[in-house]
Amino acid sequence: MDETGVKTDEHKTDEATGAAGSTGAAEATEASEAVEKTGTGTPAGTATPEDTDGTEKTDGTEETDGTGEADGTEETEGTGAGPTGVGQGAGAVVSAGLGIVSLTGSWVGTVASARESLMGQLETSSSSNVGTLIEKGYGNAWQATAMWGGIFALVALIVGVVVLARPAFGAPGRPQAPWIKSVAWAGVALGVIGLLLAVLKYTDVLLGLPAAG
Repeated sequence: MDETGVKTDEHKTDEATGAAGSTGAAEATEASEAVEKTGTGTPAGTATPEDTDGTEKTDGTEETDGTGEADGTEETEGTGAGPTGVGQGAGAVVSAGLGIVSLTGSWVGTVASARESLMGQLETSSSSNVGTLIEKGYGNAWQATAMWGGIFALVALIVGVVVLARPAFGAPGRPQAPWIKSVAWAGVALGVIGLLLAVLKYTDVLLGLPAAG
């Protein structure tokens, strides 16, 4: 083969090599454009690795464990909210309030006392002796006041005991708030004191009627 033929073959080889390089560069350019369009680091058309639990992981979606429940969902325990203790707190406050009323007096006791005093004055006359006047005019009125004070004290005692005993019949594992116990015990204590004083006054053991003559 002469020199001209050798040059011709070399020129064809260079053209083939240039064409192959151009084709590879074009494919690389297309792959980079596909990556930019998809926004992922994996070129289009390539397979992505699957998760170890057999589920595919896609962008913007939650993983599933094969049961149809999405991971990250919250599971609630129980079917409803338990008691909040509002009723027990209100009962404790009521018990303490009634205990205070039993010691200081109420408008009900005042009205009852005034009514008994008026009835005593109507039942007695100027000819009645001093003992009868004292008993009808003052004794019955004081007993009425003591009776209503004892009623308030008894109600305070019952309400306080119910509040303290309520957790034993409620939901297990829910302790009673300390302030509820404190106020309920205060109501029970005031109720006991008020009931004791009412009984002593009603029976004239405490602050009895003065002797006539």
